[in-house]
Amino acid sequence: MIIKTLKNFPFFVLIISLLVSCASRKDVVYFKDIKDAQQKEIKIEYNTTFQADDLLAITVSSSDMQGLEPFNLPAVSFNAIPGSAVGQQKQLTYLLRKDGTIDFPVLGKVSLAGLSLIEATELLKTKLSSYIKTPIVHIELVNFKVTVLGEVNNPGTYTIPNERISIIEALGLAGDLTITGVRNDILVIREQEGVYKYYRVDITSDQIFNSPVFYLKQNDAIYVTPNKAQIKSSSYNKNTPIWISVASVLVSLGILLTR
Repeated sequence: MIIKTLKNFPFFVLIISLLVSCASRKDVVYFKDIKDAQQKEIKIEYNTTFQADDLLAITVSSSDMQGLEPFNLPAVSFNAIPGSAVGQQKQLTYLLRKDGTIDFPVLGKVSLAGLSLIEATELLKTKLSSYIKTPIVHIELVNFKVTVLGEVNNPGTYTIPNERISIIEALGLAGDLTITGVRNDILVIREQEGVYKYYRVDITSDQIFNSPVFYLKQNDAIYVTPNKAQIKSSSYNKNTPIWISVASVLVSLGILLTR
């Protein structure tokens, strides 16, 4: 009886390995609900609003260049590589303070918190029109960043240059999910007005396009949880596969010697 069990041991090991490694197609494939030639209307609106701790680069120009200098912060030189003789120019930025305001030259305190890019631009243009003829205002959010953690190939914090990114693009920046990442329960953490809000999204369903977090906001964090197999494997000793291999070799030798 023992010899028969030993003979079947390698077979059992093979079956267990196959069962552990198998993953259902529905758990891995993205957007499985989408049909060929299907169209889906995007019902959510993308609208980034400024909030505390944002860094804003604001440039003022006009058809009449006279008198513009007081309204533009100077550019400063810095060395990107310490000790290098080659310097780079960087425009100074405005920090949106906790009270939602910035200190703008000549204008003083200007409240921008809660305003969209268009609204903030129009507000500054209105205020500047008393000093400048036909002012042109350009505002750029320079610290728009999102963080992607968990079961992705390249976790980290990513700075977004165009102030617009979807959750799909963010996961792409992070190198996509690993095979052990749970695709139907991705957590998005968002801070709004001093309160953390939590959202769960399913990237295997086309309903993700209607999620309020499909388009990310500055400082959003994405966490991809590991599946049950990955969680269980983390509790195993890293030498377990070696011991299984040794045991398999010993069993094989035992079978040969008992023939």
